[in-house]
Amino acid sequence: MNPLLEVDRLSVEFMARSGSLRAIDEISFSIAPGEVLGFVGESGAGKSLTGAALIGLLEPPGCITGGRIVYDGQCIEGLPDEAMRRLRGRQIGTIFQDPLTALNPLYTIGRQLIETIRTHLPLSEAEAAARAVSLLEDTGIQGAAQRLGQYPHQFSGGQRQRVVNALALAAGPRLVIADEPTTALDVSVQAQVIGLLKRLCRDKGMAVMLITHDMGVIAEACDRVAVMYAGRIVEVGPVREVIRAAAHPYTAGLMGSIPPMTGERERLLQIDGAMPQLGAIPAGCAFHPRCPRAWERCRSERPDLMPAGATRAACWLHDTVKS
Repeated sequence: MNPLLEVDRLSVEFMARSGSLRAIDEISFSIAPGEVLGFVGESGAGKSLTGAALIGLLEPPGCITGGRIVYDGQCIEGLPDEAMRRLRGRQIGTIFQDPLTALNPLYTIGRQLIETIRTHLPLSEAEAAARAVSLLEDTGIQGAAQRLGQYPHQFSGGQRQRVVNALALAAGPRLVIADEPTTALDVSVQAQVIGLLKRLCRDKGMAVMLITHDMGVIAEACDRVAVMYAGRIVEVGPVREVIRAAAHPYTAGLMGSIPPMTGERERLLQIDGAMPQLGAIPAGCAFHPRCPRAWERCRSERPDLMPAGATRAACWLHDTVKS
C-alpha cells in the first residue's frame, strides 16, 4: 500500500543571534492509510515540533530548511497559507497538546464545532449540529446535545481535551496528527478515545501520527513506533518488537523505566543525564554522553538508521561493517 504521508530528510532550524539551531535533523518516515505511527521520547526531543512542521504551523523564527513532505502524492512543505489552511481542515486533522488555548473562549463549543464542520463539508446547520453531537458522544462527552451551548470554561480540562479531539475529527480527515490526545483523561476515557481512533483507522482508512509520552498508549494504539532523541529518530519499527527487544540503548532505557506488571523489581532503571540543549548537541551520536554502551566511534561519527533485527536503529552496535 502506498504511503499517505511521506517525510524525507526533514530539517527544522531556529535562527538565533549566535547562528542557526537545528531542532529537527533530517528525519524520514512514512504513514500508510489505516496505520497508527507513534512518536515517543523525552520532552524536547522534537515530537511536537515535527507535527507542527508537517501542517505549516511553525512559529518564527522556526522554519523548514530541508527535506520534503509529501501528502497523497503532493508536496506540501511550500504550499501557500490559504491552500495549507484548506488542507489542514479537510484532509489533515490536528489534536493540539493544550486544549485551553486550542478553543476560542468567546464562542460556545457548538458554534466552534458547527463552524468547522460547515467550512469543510456541504451540510446544513441542522446536519452539522447532529454531527457535532455525534462527535462529542464518540469522544466521551455526556449529555452532548445539551452541552453544545456551553463555553470552554464550563468544561473540565479532560472534557476540553475531548472537545479538541472532536474538532480534529469534524471534517472526516484522512490523516490526524494527534499531540497527546489522552492528556488529562482518566483511564476509561483514554480507552474510549484510543478505540475511536483505531476504529476510524480500520473502517475509514484514516492514518494517525500519535505523539505521546505514555508507552501504555503507544502499546495499545500503535502499529509502529518511532523513538526520537535530540531531533532525530533513533529507532523505528513494529511497536511490539520495539517494546519486546529494543535495539537502541535509549529505547532500552525508556523501556526499563516502566514498572513491570508481573514479577518484582527493587529499582527501576534510569537514564543518567539530560537531553542536550539545541546549541550543545554533541558530535557523533547525540546520545553517547548518556549511553552505557558508547565506544569511540559513537563520539565522532553520527549513525543513520540501519537494520537491527526486526526494527531499524541509529546505533553503531548494529553496524555489520565495523570500522
